Amino acid sequence: MGLYIIGLGLELKGISLHGKKILKSANIKKIYLESYTVEFPYTKKELEKEFKIKTIEASREFVESEKLVEIAKSEDVALLVYGSPLSATTHISLINFCKKNKVKYKILYAGSIFDAVAESGLSLYKFGKTASLPKWQKNFEPKSFIEIIKENQKIYAHTLLLIDISLNFNEVREQLKKCDFNFEKIIVASQLGIKSRFFYDTLENINSEKIKHPYCIIIPSKLSDNEKESLNIAS
Repeated sequence: MGLYIIGLGLELKGISLHGKKILKSANIKKIYLESYTVEFPYTKKELEKEFKIKTIEASREFVESEKLVEIAKSEDVALLVYGSPLSATTHISLINFCKKNKVKYKILYAGSIFDAVAESGLSLYKFGKTASLPKWQKNFEPKSFIEIIKENQKIYAHTLLLIDISLNFNEVREQLKKCDFNFEKIIVASQLGIKSRFFYDTLENINSEKIKHPYCIIIPSKLSDNEKESLNIAS
């Protein structure tokens, strides 16, 4: 009995061969799909058809509780995660729950945005802390991510900015314009690992109609000659 946390990768067929084998195993009684962290580039129906499985949608509340681990005490279950499983701290908590409850677990890795951003031409070694841009609410406009960007800039590190699932690029542009930071040229990475496209320009000049979900933003710091060449080719 145990819990399998399986990365789906970035495209429909991005799962590892080991992950695919586990999903087809007769031992797996329930397959949960975490769908609240990203806007999938394919539908739940397409996923189920591709792997000939049935999935149960797992809410944030469910995944962040110990319910999944309780179920795994008596039967083998799988949790499917877009990208790679351990990109989110929620899944580290799941592992800790398993350890405390002496429940066996297995992590099956796959490609994620954290390595796919290298296709932009920027060196992964030059990325600093990752920041998140939430959707602002009335009377609540958190800007703590700007401090992370500024810290990274001080050490000449690029910033990966993760975007709230509900934000389109026009909304992102308006939120960033209200921040105390001089955004010069930015990089928008659209549909990484699927139909990867990179847009390197100013906030104003980037065409929002070309930005498809899922997408993220990179705030570049000091660029090497090789990085400049890659970005000029991409844009």
